[in-house]
Amino acid sequence: MSDFSPFESPDSWAPATQAIRGGLNRSPFGETAEALYLTQSFVYDSAEGANARFAGEDPGYIYSRYANPTVKMFEDRLALLEGAENCRTTASGMSAIFTALSGLVRAGDHILASRALFGSCRWLLTEYFPRFGVETSVVDGPDLTQWENGFRPNTKAVLIESPANPLLEVVDVRAICDLAHAAGAKVIVDNVFATPIFQKPLTLGADIVVYSATKHIDGQGRVMGGVILGDFKLLDESYRDILRHTGPALSPFNAWILLKGLETMDLRVRRQSDTAAQLADQIADSAKTRTTLYPLRKDHPQYEVAKRQMSGGSTLVAFDFGQQAKAFRFLNALKIIDISNNLGDAKSMAVHPPTTTHRAMTEDQRQEIGLTEGWVRLSVGLEDVTDLSRDIARALDAV
Repeated sequence: MSDFSPFESPDSWAPATQAIRGGLNRSPFGETAEALYLTQSFVYDSAEGANARFAGEDPGYIYSRYANPTVKMFEDRLALLEGAENCRTTASGMSAIFTALSGLVRAGDHILASRALFGSCRWLLTEYFPRFGVETSVVDGPDLTQWENGFRPNTKAVLIESPANPLLEVVDVRAICDLAHAAGAKVIVDNVFATPIFQKPLTLGADIVVYSATKHIDGQGRVMGGVILGDFKLLDESYRDILRHTGPALSPFNAWILLKGLETMDLRVRRQSDTAAQLADQIADSAKTRTTLYPLRKDHPQYEVAKRQMSGGSTLVAFDFGQQAKAFRFLNALKIIDISNNLGDAKSMAVHPPTTTHRAMTEDQRQEIGLTEGWVRLSVGLEDVTDLSRDIARALDAV
């Protein structure tokens, strides 16, 4: 049962409306909230019907590892919000990135990436894919000359984060996509820090967009999920069989939670980003910090690029105390903000990336991206800005 008039297309809705009503497929019971289909398999009217379903002649569901009605609603809603033709989901953000890369490369191919990546992504490039004959290399993300010189005849996939974890490095997505496409490569953009609210990589030329839905899409610390978005043909050819046979399936329950998260994501992300911008100014003005990074502050190294391709500054702030001991004193003095490695949550969280989220990287790899021992990453939540400001001021005094 459709939830919208046949005379009004969801494509015409504003993002806030798409995030609430997109993809809604009510059962004959007419429930208000999306139905939660907790089932492993589905039944058929006849043996002939089962045969037709498995042959692809009947579009119905077969098994929740392949597809599920609740999961499909989440996929359709996020595709609408992202402006993508298609969306497929996985159990976590890292499974989405692994699948996105795996579907584009074979033994003998080459992956080119910006070196500013989440620690597990760097592990995939340096440790995992080379085991199977896939070459990998990294370049300085903002340096377009390095990108241009980094492509090889066998480069098939490009991976970038923008803004990147944890120091919020911004890369010129459109320029990199143009270079990649000229070299015959597909571009995967991890858009988790910007969210679909503030950045649309597909409109900038990206082929694939990935998310850890665990972050802003849920936004309330409950469940994990991953997302791959792109056009129908690419997702079908590159990922259909991988998802079907390797089984990184998103559970229907998690999909239902993520559906409810999408309903408030626009409100949450905008409010969190407004607060983050204020706190970034406060932290930057402190004599205790050496450097403060926030994409839409004019002193950000890639401010002009961020302003051009992002409509908001993100919910994350990174700042450097110069020494690990000082960073630890700051973190330990916080009374409201939690010490946690998650981000995008309604609760504000701060973490020391060198010893947590990016611990798996070698010291040389951390130095390559500027992640020295004094950095703190702050994920700004929905608490009152006055309370957060007071908590940060108290922690800065402790430093």
